[in-house]
Amino acid sequence: MVDLLIIKASQIATLNSVYGVPRIGNEMQELGLIHNGAIAIKDEIIMEVGETNKILSKYDVKNNESVIDASGKLITPGFVDPHTHIIFAGSRENELEMKLKGKTYLEILEDGGGILKSVRATRNASLDTLVQNGTQILDTMLKYGTTTVETKTGYGLTTEDEIKSLKTIRKLNQTHPIDVIATFMGAHAIPPEYKNHPEEYVRLIIKEMIPKVSEMKLAEFCDVFCEEGIFSIEESRRILKTGQKYELIPQIHIDEIVDTNGAQLAAELDVSQAGHLLKSNLKGLKAMAKKKIIATLLPGTPFCLMQNDYAPARSMINLGIPIALSTDLNPNCWTESMQMIITLACYEMGLTPAEALAASTLNSACALKRDNIIGSLEKGKKADINIFDVPNYQFLAYHFGVNLVSKVIKNGKIVVEN
Repeated sequence: MVDLLIIKASQIATLNSVYGVPRIGNEMQELGLIHNGAIAIKDEIIMEVGETNKILSKYDVKNNESVIDASGKLITPGFVDPHTHIIFAGSRENELEMKLKGKTYLEILEDGGGILKSVRATRNASLDTLVQNGTQILDTMLKYGTTTVETKTGYGLTTEDEIKSLKTIRKLNQTHPIDVIATFMGAHAIPPEYKNHPEEYVRLIIKEMIPKVSEMKLAEFCDVFCEEGIFSIEESRRILKTGQKYELIPQIHIDEIVDTNGAQLAAELDVSQAGHLLKSNLKGLKAMAKKKIIATLLPGTPFCLMQNDYAPARSMINLGIPIALSTDLNPNCWTESMQMIITLACYEMGLTPAEALAASTLNSACALKRDNIIGSLEKGKKADINIFDVPNYQFLAYHFGVNLVSKVIKNGKIVVEN
């Protein structure tokens, strides 16, 4: 007897896996497909995945309401969004017009816009306001099939406001169906009050912020925006190494706008994931491939910045770098839809639909060190499941601009039903 049976699915993409091993190269094409498939769920956990006849011969439910007929539908793991910035107040819709007139990201930042505009609004917002804003974003993410999300601080940039942001993340994780994972990113930008003394701000992060975040056990990861004019390679190294001393797992934003040799640093520090990588050089990419550093690609960001250059995903896959995908949701790139990101990854970066799905589920779970419990549909894993109103995985990139979700199941319970 089980709590829930899903039966007769046109296609189940199981992404069956080996713990701790992301898909690389040709492996990203292997989705572990089951046709006319079924899933048995008990106590929030997957009991078994297989063909419908086999599952129905072994399992039963108490009533018909506990059976979902998925005829003609696709089933995948819940999306894992491993790189977001959802803790902010305000918006920046005015910057779209600035970009249309030719202003660059760094020029907007220099004029007090960009991250710094969001910093001002976030500092003025209460914790309750940030929780309310974050809840609205998470609600939409869930409707589009995201069941686990990592999010970063970085719009506070004072010890007090970074702690406020981390407490917001903790509250969201406690109250929302989506699992919300916290990353401390005080090194997101140099705040205006330290504009002429950036070294003092780096010391504040190292001497005060990181120790306090660790003491209060508010974050699992530490991230830095390593970019020309923001945080240098050496500053990034110091910050992330300090985070490691305080048991914060390192991540890094690298080479988004210019090549700073960030990929080499990502390999050196053995980070859990490196984000962006639009401009990374071949030597750095080879170093990442050797260490199997996960490259979390964010095609929504160059799309919003109106750039022609996207991360060289095909080259990375050919080198053996594990690829993950993420929305990079933030006030500059405001999309909650991993379905949209899959479409951009295929059309703009040349990923196949199978590679994009693997990157949005199993590999993203590996980036967050959660692939032992999520990211694939296997016995013993959490029942985080998407049911799409399409017959196969290829539709996820092909039919775009709409929400293809039929149902979302989180921890074995139906939480979205369209």
